[in-house]
Amino acid sequence: MGAKTWMLVYADGDPGAALRVKPSLSREATLRLAGSLFPADRFQEIGRGDLSFTNPPDDEIRIGCFPGVAVVAAQEFGNDYPSRLPPHFLNAAPFPKAYLHAMHSVVDWFAYAHWSDGTLVRSLSLSPDSGVIEDIGSRLPFEEPYWSGQFPPLEPDEDPNGYPFPFHPLELGEAALGALFGYQLEGALDNALLEPESIELLRLKRSRSRWKFWR
Repeated sequence: MGAKTWMLVYADGDPGAALRVKPSLSREATLRLAGSLFPADRFQEIGRGDLSFTNPPDDEIRIGCFPGVAVVAAQEFGNDYPSRLPPHFLNAAPFPKAYLHAMHSVVDWFAYAHWSDGTLVRSLSLSPDSGVIEDIGSRLPFEEPYWSGQFPPLEPDEDPNGYPFPFHPLELGEAALGALFGYQLEGALDNALLEPESIELLRLKRSRSRWKFWR
């Protein structure tokens, strides 16, 4: 697997349902949201991206604001402890629900979290080398088959004691993408899921300034 993500998704209801209708991006609302979430940064619009790439470099964000849902990809969200997300990102939320999704294929790390009205509901972070880094709240339904061993990470002839989890973290990460947002990046194709390339995001170059790029 080569997928990487570090993104925050805000939603009024079900984010997957809101994205499934392939909503049109509002440029004006997107720029306002960027300024609200990153008030110390100056931005320059440098093109368009989509949901297939949500791990931008440190000097860039990918962001889109749509009816009932908003997506923000930035390096701030690639944190081992999702529950420690700076409160500003929740206080400035455009919608009452927030979801963090982060994974890194090089270290087989996956993390996600869910807040409702600013209150943490669930947070999980784990990797084979570090073990379970954070596990707060009740498991969401999409997690259960993985914890119960229905998707073993090893071949039948391999020693199950040689791996710390009954699943591969990146496979759980893909399941989270599908369950929460209605799309996946890798794995078996599912025609019922959204194509991530169909959801457009703005690419914004960021630099620290006490002045904003737009008014």
